[in-house]
Amino acid sequence: MIIRRAFYHWQFIAAGALPLWLLVGSAIFGSGAWAVLGIFFGAVLIGLGLLLVALVIYARKEVRETRAVSDADVGVLALWHLLIIAIPFSTDAAGWLSVLVIIGGLAVFWFAVWELFAAARRRMRAMVDLVEQQARGQSAPGRPSPAGPQHPLPGRGAPFGRPGTPETIIIEEKRDRP
Repeated sequence: MIIRRAFYHWQFIAAGALPLWLLVGSAIFGSGAWAVLGIFFGAVLIGLGLLLVALVIYARKEVRETRAVSDADVGVLALWHLLIIAIPFSTDAAGWLSVLVIIGGLAVFWFAVWELFAAARRRMRAMVDLVEQQARGQSAPGRPSPAGPQHPLPGRGAPFGRPGTPETIIIEEKRDRP
C-alpha cells in the first residue's frame, strides 16, 4: 500500500521532474548541443503525456478516495518512468529508447483509459444492482428498507381506500412565517 500511495503522489511530481531529468541528464552525460535542443522538445511532449496520464488515473474514484493507484498502475508507470530515466545514460541507444518511451507512453495512456472505463462500468453495475434490488422490494445490503411495510394497514397509506397500493409518504413543510 505504501508503494501504491507513493506512486499516487509521484505521478504528478514526475510530470515535471522526468522532463527536467532528460534535459539535465543529457547535458551531463555528453550529448551535443543539437541533441539537447531536440531532447528539450521531446521533454515538453513527455511532460504533457505524463500529466495527461496522471489526470486520467486521478479521474478514477477509487484512486481519489484511497489516494493510491492500483498495482497494475504501479507496474506500467514504473516501466515507463524507468525507460524515461534511462534515455540520458546511453547516447548510443537513445534513439531506440525514445521510440520505446513513445510506444510505452501510448500504451500507458490507453491502459489508464481502459482502467477508467472498467471502474466506471463496475460502479454503474453496482448502481443497477442496487436499483433492481430496491425495485424487487429488497433492502440494500446493510440498510433497512426505506419503503416501510410491504402491505399497508387498511385506511393508512392506501389512497382512496384501495388495498394493495403502496404506502404514501407525506412530508410536512414547516413554515417560518406566521
